[in-house]
Amino acid sequence: MKRAFYAPVLEGVWVDLKMFSNVLYCLSAKGGDLIQSQKKGDVYCQSSRPDYSIQDTMSQTKPKGNILIVDDVPANLKVLTSMLTEQGYQVRPAINGQVALTAVRETPPDLILLDIVMPGMDGYEVCERLKADEQTRDIPIIFVSALDATGDKVNAFTAGGVDYVPKPFQVEEVLARINTHLTLRNLQRSLQEQIAELDAFAHTVAHDLKNPLTAIIGYSDLLYNHVSELEPEKLETVGHGVHQAACRAVNIIEELLLLAGVRKRNVELMPLDMACVVGQAQERLKLMIAQYQGEIILPETWPVSLGYAPWIGEVWINYLSNGLKYSGKPPRLELGATPQADGMIRFWVKDNGPGLTPEAQATLFTEFTRLDEVRAKGHGLGLSIVRRIMDKLGGQVGVESEIGQGSVFYFTLPGAEENGQGCMG
Repeated sequence: MKRAFYAPVLEGVWVDLKMFSNVLYCLSAKGGDLIQSQKKGDVYCQSSRPDYSIQDTMSQTKPKGNILIVDDVPANLKVLTSMLTEQGYQVRPAINGQVALTAVRETPPDLILLDIVMPGMDGYEVCERLKADEQTRDIPIIFVSALDATGDKVNAFTAGGVDYVPKPFQVEEVLARINTHLTLRNLQRSLQEQIAELDAFAHTVAHDLKNPLTAIIGYSDLLYNHVSELEPEKLETVGHGVHQAACRAVNIIEELLLLAGVRKRNVELMPLDMACVVGQAQERLKLMIAQYQGEIILPETWPVSLGYAPWIGEVWINYLSNGLKYSGKPPRLELGATPQADGMIRFWVKDNGPGLTPEAQATLFTEFTRLDEVRAKGHGLGLSIVRRIMDKLGGQVGVESEIGQGSVFYFTLPGAEENGQGCMG
């Protein structure tokens, strides 16, 4: 009779968990002037109406893209460089094929404009070499050449080019083609990132949820097979174990939802009341602080910074909970903030733990998509969330530690002149 009752219940739990894991990722889840060069009869229509790049939340101009121009005619390089720079692109010129290959390998561009007829190494060979290299094969290459025969165009596409613009050309046409292929490249990158994220999500669900679910099943089996034989004290132990395992599973799910939300959501940076943010983080960790008998030392005042209070609260919770679990016995955590010369503010937590080796430090703050490759004991998912939050907010994360000297975990945010008002509701 007991088996008939428990079997559908356990089966329903597994079905619900499987369905919920699928849902999690889904949640995460112009007029101008004509200019003629002295070689090849090239004519360009230089637009006099530049576009303007969008400013990010830090009020800094963000280039539309990094473009490498390869042409052996200095006048052509100058015209194209000037034209694209005015349109908000970051431009690098290369006078021949070998210089271009070196420049690409040092700093891969977002797109390449490539001439064909050049001394030494022509454009076809440059393109073929780049497409043969796994690190550079995905860079879109647009051939720009005075050669206009069908065979020349076929050779360009056969070599790996994504487009072909004959000279002379209109600036508007070149800009439209560049914009199209940069858009396609960005979509490709976004798709690759989402695939990597989905794969990492699957690994995380399988890896991190396995232990608490295994514990729940083990305790359930014990109750199912021996419930009549267990003493009250043992039943209390089993119940406590089930509760802890379930809480851990729910916590993992909440972390995954937060991670997905940070990736998808754009937020406005506001002046923070850091005393309020830290206070609410402490309140959420009240039971844990009591359990570990932790001492938390706070500064008298906090400098005002820009951020998003709910996410910064999660950063503090990760740092404080790790400090409580892995510091000294009892743990002693000192919090503070240090203004930096570049206008950023470094917020930090100093603990009295045993310290971390350089090898252990290297596994912290691992990108979420690499958690299946490197797992830092007890830290992996939480500090990956911290890193993603700070990447999204334009800050940095890090740790300074020596064996026997404890550790200092920190994050940075831009300073603000206004009084802090942002705090979690």
